[in-house]
Amino acid sequence: MLFAVRSAAALHRLLDLLPVFEGDDRIRCRFTLVPGSDFAADALAAVDAAGARCVPWAEALADRHDLILTASPKGALGGLRGRQVLLPHGAGFNKALPREGSPELPSGLDPTFLLSDGRPTAALHALAHPDQIERLAARLPGARRHAIVAGDPTLDRILESLDRREAVRAALGTGGRRLVVLSSTWGPQSLLSRRPDLPAGLAARLPYDGYQLALVVHPNEYSRTGTFDLSRRLRPALDAGLLLAAPYEEWAALLVAADVLVTDHGSVALYAAALDLPVVAACDGGDELVPGSPMAHLLAAAPRLDHLDRSDRSAPDVPVLPEGPGGTRRFAERAFALAGQCLETLRPELYGLLGLVPPPHPVRPRPLPVPERAPQAPDAFAVRASVEPAEAAEAAEAAEMAETVRGELITVERLPPWTELPFHHLAAEYGRAGTRRLQSAALLYRRADAPAARAGWHQEYRTAADWTASVFAEYPNCRTAAVVLSPTACLLRRDGGDPVTVHIAPDRSGGRIRRTDPAAALSAAHVWLAAHPDGLGALPVGLTVRIGATTHRVRLERATEGEREQPV
Repeated sequence: MLFAVRSAAALHRLLDLLPVFEGDDRIRCRFTLVPGSDFAADALAAVDAAGARCVPWAEALADRHDLILTASPKGALGGLRGRQVLLPHGAGFNKALPREGSPELPSGLDPTFLLSDGRPTAALHALAHPDQIERLAARLPGARRHAIVAGDPTLDRILESLDRREAVRAALGTGGRRLVVLSSTWGPQSLLSRRPDLPAGLAARLPYDGYQLALVVHPNEYSRTGTFDLSRRLRPALDAGLLLAAPYEEWAALLVAADVLVTDHGSVALYAAALDLPVVAACDGGDELVPGSPMAHLLAAAPRLDHLDRSDRSAPDVPVLPEGPGGTRRFAERAFALAGQCLETLRPELYGLLGLVPPPHPVRPRPLPVPERAPQAPDAFAVRASVEPAEAAEAAEAAEMAETVRGELITVERLPPWTELPFHHLAAEYGRAGTRRLQSAALLYRRADAPAARAGWHQEYRTAADWTASVFAEYPNCRTAAVVLSPTACLLRRDGGDPVTVHIAPDRSGGRIRRTDPAAALSAAHVWLAAHPDGLGALPVGLTVRIGATTHRVRLERATEGEREQPV
């Protein structure tokens, strides 16, 4: 059996189909690269990464194959010998490239690509929805006899993974934040081509502790641009915490974990709609969007993200993004049928073409793997903050934590240091932020490390109390120096005074326990101390702090000897 691959995107679709043949030692799978694609290099790399055997195109042409599977009709597929099965390599037929084939027709409906010497190349078209068969038959009436509705194997993997939402969010370090996924297809009408500043623009306005940003980029764009140059272009947003999804599987896992999608006309939007996620349109697809397609209907109904970039000072401080179920599933139902049944539907069809009886064991889609990486927290923040009267209930609850209760609510929003928005202070992490930012920061902090506990005798370290005492002489602009001792405690000095411990209680609302980055709580303490220069005179003190969507009780008290002596 031959898998004819033209791009990484097409390969990924075929890999999602593999469980149909698992456990069958009668099947031998070989892959070949269909020549003529601008994206062949990454397709070859993807085949290699999958550990598959790749045969040269000349050898593929010379051999006869019992079955040929492909997810793109382009290329000289008519020269291959064997019955061919064609699957779409996206969520239906929503995008047409005016510069290729017949104008205004997607490649999957274009006779230019579907016919060889006037005859259909594919013995079977496996489509995702009955409407797609009707659209195909309108162009190739004879194709109806060879077309079936089989559903979508990639959608089925997503649906099989819904129970992994919490695991994915935990792996990404999302916590109580809203996960905002941006999606960019490839080509001149893509989000990254039309609005290249959007990832950085959102990072500059969506507070880090309230929102986590991720970007899904089409595999063709990875191939065209290269990971190196793509990362260079996105560096400001990446440094602000943006996660750039891997082009296979990880993007789909992000949808499982997402709260909202900001998109162009790429297929990812319809997969998000199948999960009833809120979808926000960043651009309209231009002349590539097929009128009347499910994608066109989805984008027409989706709210628009107003123009937003780093130089747009008229944009709102925090863009309004929809919450809760998106009401978008009805658009996906026009693109996908037989949800969850693709492999079960295709298995007898494919084995029938092979002339074999399928194995007796059941077939199911593979759940998506949980990502193994999370973006590193930014090394510096521009901190916006306010101190306002607290609600009576919040003040009463804080009274249980401290002898002196402050009747204020401190709100903290952390943004990248290069944000155009006004902010209260710059906070920088020692050892990561670099000298220039450390010299400008009013709050310096570091995270405790215990070198003395490592293997080996020749170690040198400082205590938390010693380090915080030394910072003010080295960095004259620093007003508050602190060490994060644990997820719930920090040691802090204000203007060289005595060390104070900051205890941070988790938010326990909604039946969940949510912690926050202790560095955000340090910014809250810094803001409160700036507003109350004599505030440390009546320790212990209880504060109410709002960070993102969570509210925390923060207690300031004199540091113990053990806290002072903790190694850093």
